[in-house]
Amino acid sequence: MSVFTSRSFADHEEVVFCNDVDTGLKAIIAVHDTTLGPALGGCRMWPYASEDEALEDVLRLSQGMTYKSSVAGLNLGGGKTVIIGDPRADKTPELFEALGRFVNKLGGAYVVAEDVGTSVADMESVRQSTRFVAGTSEGGVGDPSPATAWGVFHGIRASVRHALGKDSLQDVYVTVQGLGHVGYILCSHLHEAGAKLIVSDIHDDVIEKTRADFGAEVVAPDQVYAADADVFAPCALGAVINDDTIPQLKARIVAGSSNNQLAEDRHGLALRERGILYAPDYVINAGGIVVISHEGPDYDEEAAMDHVATIGDRLSDIFVRADGENSPTNVMADRMAEERIAAVRAARYGVAAE
Repeated sequence: MSVFTSRSFADHEEVVFCNDVDTGLKAIIAVHDTTLGPALGGCRMWPYASEDEALEDVLRLSQGMTYKSSVAGLNLGGGKTVIIGDPRADKTPELFEALGRFVNKLGGAYVVAEDVGTSVADMESVRQSTRFVAGTSEGGVGDPSPATAWGVFHGIRASVRHALGKDSLQDVYVTVQGLGHVGYILCSHLHEAGAKLIVSDIHDDVIEKTRADFGAEVVAPDQVYAADADVFAPCALGAVINDDTIPQLKARIVAGSSNNQLAEDRHGLALRERGILYAPDYVINAGGIVVISHEGPDYDEEAAMDHVATIGDRLSDIFVRADGENSPTNVMADRMAEERIAAVRAARYGVAAE
């Protein structure tokens, strides 16, 4: 395992390896950049096949959080935690309390929240050891999934408007891959807006619930990319847009909640060359971090969700600028994120922004 020569190392400020013998905690915290403010990012628990795989994931995800906050206009940096373990078998309150102690040692440079494989209850356990935790039920917003789904919904509306010239989702076919907390809530919003749903998941119970609640058509996981739809919404794991899946896509738009949807950056160009509009993942799925940025004693849920809805406007700006410069949308989003960080850094240190 090597950090500095890792393919996903992007001048990260800190990478902390956490080991607690008593609880069995094995975790990695990556703080990518704190130029805009303290790094905020979720804690993912996953049975990684190797420590190298976990390191690559946390490095890539933490950089994505930096860009997510930057494009969203938030005064937050980017960080992430991964715990190596099975969230269905290895969780204990003590394990998350131990994680809280490691987070606390960073002195506020990093604020942890929930992510894949963790929950609000887990963050409550973290809170026993540190105040640098967000998304708790007491004094926080709780589960950020509804906000994430709301932002993705508005992102899909903006994408449909740009690519298809439609102001309504009525009779627009959307394939939703993954029916977890975000995917299911997204289906609810899409159904209410008149969209036609095609869904896929590895769990039969959520498939049947979505079919019963929203009249969704069901396709097998290996057929989801070739589904005849206007929009493909990945809401499960990342790297689903790759050399194998891109040729299968019939959708004109890729817009979903998953992190790191592109297996490699070059796949953004591959989508553009096929005439497929890509809504950069860290822009469209920023609802959770946007709503968490409103946490505090004067938290106003309506104002926070109104802020989340502006994700559609941010995407529209990216689409227009990308078209104007004939650039893949993921490259344009990265550029806009980096421009803001460079401007803040230049103002702070008196160095001209590049």
